[in-house]
Amino acid sequence: MKANRKLWVVATVCVAAVAGVTGCSQGDDKAADPFAGLTADAIADKAVETTKAATAFHMNGKGKTDGQEMTVDFSVDSKGSCKGSMQAAKGGKAEMIGTDGASYMKGDDAFWRTTGGEEGDSSEEAGAMSALLKGRWMKMPAGGEGPDAFCDLKTIVKDMDEDTPRKGMTRGADADVDGTPAATLTKKGTKGETTTFYVAKDSAKPYILRVVEAGGEEPGTVTFSDYDKPVTVTAPPADQVVDMEQLAGAS
Repeated sequence: MKANRKLWVVATVCVAAVAGVTGCSQGDDKAADPFAGLTADAIADKAVETTKAATAFHMNGKGKTDGQEMTVDFSVDSKGSCKGSMQAAKGGKAEMIGTDGASYMKGDDAFWRTTGGEEGDSSEEAGAMSALLKGRWMKMPAGGEGPDAFCDLKTIVKDMDEDTPRKGMTRGADADVDGTPAATLTKKGTKGETTTFYVAKDSAKPYILRVVEAGGEEPGTVTFSDYDKPVTVTAPPADQVVDMEQLAGAS
């Protein structure tokens, strides 16, 4: 399983149509534009910097990565707490939680059979791992690039910063994202892909509300919400946990 960079890639892919997030505000009493005088690139920079400073957020995404359809629903805060789930289109779902410096994952049979173990493991080995973890939480080894990294908000926003194209953007018609007025910023790639950012029209907190990537190899969408809202997580009971680091050491 790849680092949270992959989570960001999975999350920034498009759900085919963006209808429902577009549509300008109507009426004559439009609020003043908080981005008046700024270029699209400057708005994007401001949105990324504001989002990087958030103490928590929720992200919900659906799209394709490595040819696989996936959905991700995840909350994380700056104190190392996180919780969420991921699911593949062909079956296989896993829950993830992190608290007090430890992270855990609980998947169904399909998830462990397709992702558990080392690359090249036989179906029997994958089945054995699935049986071992059935109904139980796997405690992830500390560090590295496993799902435990999902709880590192600083790393997630760092990857977001590095993976967000912010040069040569254009501003389109304003939109509404779940009731919040948003500026739309679009960047066309060299391989036919188009990335669109929806930025809250808030002079104090212009957070990224949605990112949509259409076309390309990994299309999809991610929606952000619950900015600065702490994530409440409770560690699973010890008798429901399998410590993979200890298990590997014992074997």
